[in-house]
Amino acid sequence: MKNPLNVIWNRGEPVLNGWCSIANTFTAEIMAAQGYDSLTIDGQHGALDYSDALPMLQTISGTGKTPLARVPWREPGVIMKYLDAGALGIICPMINSSDEAAEFASYMRYPPLGQRSFGPTRAGFAYPGYNLTDANNEVLAFAMIETADGIRNLEDIAATKGIDGLYVGPNDLALGFSNGSLPSGLDREEPEVIEILQRIATTAKSKGIHAALHCGTVDYAMRGLEWGYDMVTVSGDARLLAAAASDTVNDIRTRIGGSVSDKTTGAY
Repeated sequence: MKNPLNVIWNRGEPVLNGWCSIANTFTAEIMAAQGYDSLTIDGQHGALDYSDALPMLQTISGTGKTPLARVPWREPGVIMKYLDAGALGIICPMINSSDEAAEFASYMRYPPLGQRSFGPTRAGFAYPGYNLTDANNEVLAFAMIETADGIRNLEDIAATKGIDGLYVGPNDLALGFSNGSLPSGLDREEPEVIEILQRIATTAKSKGIHAALHCGTVDYAMRGLEWGYDMVTVSGDARLLAAAASDTVNDIRTRIGGSVSDKTTGAY
């Protein structure tokens, strides 16, 4: 059992992560065919539940891409169930302190490194030679930094044993940092938010862990890589579908002189 993302990082290359929030195996298959290194199933804000996620994980694994999942919360049963289903990494939202980070990390690994319960229902079949040591070494625990407390405790969270990376949710980060005075949005341009984004990447690197940034555009993802992020997510299935459909409709309506529709947006 080897995590392909670790191989990519060991080569000194960044990871390009895709995002799946639509409950559909065909959509997941289409996303997986586009050349991403990994695909994350969004169990927090995505329009899906575990019964949807399981066949999507099977589909993603079948394409050779690394399956990841964002869970709804720091809840052990859900985290362990996604791991048992074959996710090789978990993104956990709203990590505010080192204690919460340590709690999350403990759910990711078997004793003596954690308190994960043994029962790799699908993972044991999906990964030939599955064993506790490899599972502990290869799964990735990403703590989401997206609150004022998370920013305040950034150094301690990044230094927490068992945390493999920090994942930035720009929407909640801006809202939490500003106490709701800043609007939501992915590609932040506020100097104070950019300073925090850069500090998160620098802190992760200083602690020997990874830094991941959720972006709306390729241009912003490239900026993130320049800041030191080694994993970037650009948009997601719902946004990409909406953007492509909107561009097509707007193009033809403009040409025939009709009205132009607004692009649909979604939260991350």
